[in-house]
Amino acid sequence: MHIMARGFIVWLIIMLVESLHGIVRSLVLEPLIGDFRARQISVFIGAILIVAITFVFVRWIKASRMLDFIIVGIMWVVLTVGFELFIGRFAMDLSWERIATDYNLPHGGLMPLGLLVMLFAPLAMAKIADEI
Repeated sequence: MHIMARGFIVWLIIMLVESLHGIVRSLVLEPLIGDFRARQISVFIGAILIVAITFVFVRWIKASRMLDFIIVGIMWVVLTVGFELFIGRFAMDLSWERIATDYNLPHGGLMPLGLLVMLFAPLAMAKIADEI
């Protein structure tokens, strides 16, 4: 199986875990601290989940070059932004303005930080696992 196909499968696992994480956030955290603050905290929890999943699967991806891991990270970010936009707008019927709040760093939207973690997780975990 090709590196990109394996990377895509790991991304699907990440999206499944992140979707479950979002459900738990909505049911547990939001009632306690409110929607926006819960989404902010969720970025950090999500980043930990992404790193953990990447660590578990980094050898299975079977990449051997730094560039391969960087390309996998780029693919994950592009797919994730597309997934977020599609699910947010069309499945959850959120406004574009509401979706944009997650990406607005100056106003507390922390999603770009989570995407940076996602971008570099394959490379960082490959280095830790001595895959490159």
